[in-house]
Amino acid sequence: MEFVVNLFNGTGLATALIYICLTAFIGLLVGKLGIGKVKLGIAGVLFTGIILAHFGAKVNSDMLHFAKEFGLILFVYGIGIDVGPRFFSTFRSDGLQLNIFAMSIVFLGFAVALIIRYTCNLAPEVVTGIMCGAVTNTPGLGAAQQAIAEVNKVGGNLDAAVPGMSYAVAYPLGVLGIILTMLVIRAIFRVRIEREVEDYNNSIGVNSNHLESVVITVTNPNLFGKTIGYIKNVIDKELVISRIERRGEFLIPVENTVMESGDIVHGVSDTQNLDNLRIKMGEVEIGQKREITGAMAMFRVLVTNSKLAGKTIEQIGIYRRYEANITRIYRSGMEILPTKNTTVELGDMVRIVGKRELLNDIQKELGDSIKELSHPNVLPIFIGIALGILIGSIPIALPGMPAPAKLGLAGGPLIVAILMGWKGRIKKFSFYMNPGANMLIRELGIILFLSSVGLGAGGEFVNTLVNRGGTMWVLYGAAITIIPLLIVGVVARLRGLNYLKLCGMMSGAMTDPPALEYSNALSPTHAQSMAYASVYPLTMFLRILLGQTLILITL
Repeated sequence: MEFVVNLFNGTGLATALIYICLTAFIGLLVGKLGIGKVKLGIAGVLFTGIILAHFGAKVNSDMLHFAKEFGLILFVYGIGIDVGPRFFSTFRSDGLQLNIFAMSIVFLGFAVALIIRYTCNLAPEVVTGIMCGAVTNTPGLGAAQQAIAEVNKVGGNLDAAVPGMSYAVAYPLGVLGIILTMLVIRAIFRVRIEREVEDYNNSIGVNSNHLESVVITVTNPNLFGKTIGYIKNVIDKELVISRIERRGEFLIPVENTVMESGDIVHGVSDTQNLDNLRIKMGEVEIGQKREITGAMAMFRVLVTNSKLAGKTIEQIGIYRRYEANITRIYRSGMEILPTKNTTVELGDMVRIVGKRELLNDIQKELGDSIKELSHPNVLPIFIGIALGILIGSIPIALPGMPAPAKLGLAGGPLIVAILMGWKGRIKKFSFYMNPGANMLIRELGIILFLSSVGLGAGGEFVNTLVNRGGTMWVLYGAAITIIPLLIVGVVARLRGLNYLKLCGMMSGAMTDPPALEYSNALSPTHAQSMAYASVYPLTMFLRILLGQTLILITL
């Protein structure tokens, strides 16, 4: 058994991997424990790492640094690819407001740190580390340490090791502080998550609770004699026509089908469009769900043909080439009403109503291959990460700063991933990542990151907490974390910001992946990740800049 003892006491790669895996395993189990409905979640990995390090777990610092940074890169890359397709449209709608709230949190936190620095007479390196830990921003800590090195070159006498210590002490409550603030705001405003999900889905025009099968008795004489192609242009965003009932028989409407008096249209619409349809077409009723029999059928097909991904319903042209119509699109738990300009993406499940004999042909065209979809598209991951690191390493020289600012190993890959997710593909080169693969790299990334932070900080955590004034550092960090979040959170909520977006914005403003993981667990919507990604790039830049600034202006 001597080799086991040597393995756990070693400093090599095997020892590092064992401790990281052990931290992750125990931490995930700890995260499932909770008081009432409040659980540590993914933050359990961080505290497990701190405890193991306190009781003697020693891991090579270079290996921990690599695991931490690589884990963070994987996490933010997965987020970027996931939110990229909707990023710019969301930014146009409320991104400016979200960034104003996020910047308010950043500058309020900086102001609180300045007040603590002068009222409590803390050393610049101490308060800077506390601020970076309280806002869980490792790149800001690195920038501050670079600033200390530059100051010391010109005669300064700052301790470069102190910011790391105060960072470690403030970090745990920084993670919990934001989650606690979310819970407080939720209690103050009596937030109902189901209602917030519904409001968010309404805001983006997607709500599975509002899509209904409708039956329309056409009474508008202006439509008689008009082709289905003409009618579709009139009601394209309000109704998808699946079939027409004429004299007791059903037929599939094609572009040149002519509407006749007495026709009954069966289709799908959002309930908010029903009044418009009554004005434009005639009597509207909510249809009863019933099985389609005979020569017609209703079937679902999985879109796995990469050549069709990113094309609109009109470009694909199923309704022009077949006696069939796409009546609904299912995507990431959402049910979408397809218009001519609706884009179809890989992994979409489409509902089609058409002739039963056409099923095989349509399946072949759209793909309908689970095996094809489940195969991970790994090539873009490496290209995206490499480009992201290059962009994150570009120095941004600012007047008065001893060292240039950078987006870093988190900001650069996030920006590249957002652009790749938004673009989708370049010619035949697709950036698509199936949901399972995306979730895997995000979970793996955040676990690696938190395991490494905990194992790296835990060795001196208790000593700093007990013997170096660390208890007060915890309180100072809590003030920097909670005061700005609570003020801005209450203001944002009073101004009507959706709670899910608020949680994502607060997580992004604090550059806090564990908080995002917690907020994502509230509901399987994109609201949290979209808000996080909307504010993260600017917030990261400001955090890096202010980490250096706090050192310089408080000397």
